[in-house]
Amino acid sequence: MPKSYKNIVLIGMPGSGKSTIGVLLAKAIGMAFIDTDLLIQQQENRLLQDIISEQGIAGFLAIEEAVLLKLEVVNTVVATGGSVIYSNKAMEHLKRNNLVVYLHVDYPELEQRITDMDTRGIVMTKGQKLVDVYNERIEYYQKYADLMLDSTGISIEETLRRLVSLLKNKN
Repeated sequence: MPKSYKNIVLIGMPGSGKSTIGVLLAKAIGMAFIDTDLLIQQQENRLLQDIISEQGIAGFLAIEEAVLLKLEVVNTVVATGGSVIYSNKAMEHLKRNNLVVYLHVDYPELEQRITDMDTRGIVMTKGQKLVDVYNERIEYYQKYADLMLDSTGISIEETLRRLVSLLKNKN
């Protein structure tokens, strides 16, 4: 872990492995782990998809932003929801003293990984396809990332190994 950063923040599309890799990374480098989607669900006492269905996308994004702006942790790997990049305020807060890592996965693989579209709680407008969301978000992920790791076609173990190596080289 680079010494000048308090936390490692993982961003990327749903299905890119933020939560899975985040837990493993935290164990591998001796940090705590937080999944902001779970924080939102705990605060709201509802599933993400229920929040989106009941309050709409704008309502969900407002809740997500509020939860993230209150987040004050140290020595923690933070897995964010894929829509976090829609809030400049939240991203500025997350970038402050933290290392933001974009976990990239090519679209065809992402499409194969996401099998629970209806229950996953993905922020997308009615009629929008996953590929549209993917294409819309890529520039935001790239804009906010300090580092990018492409994990297309590699195992979770190899992704973790490469990420730990990337972090060591950042020192």
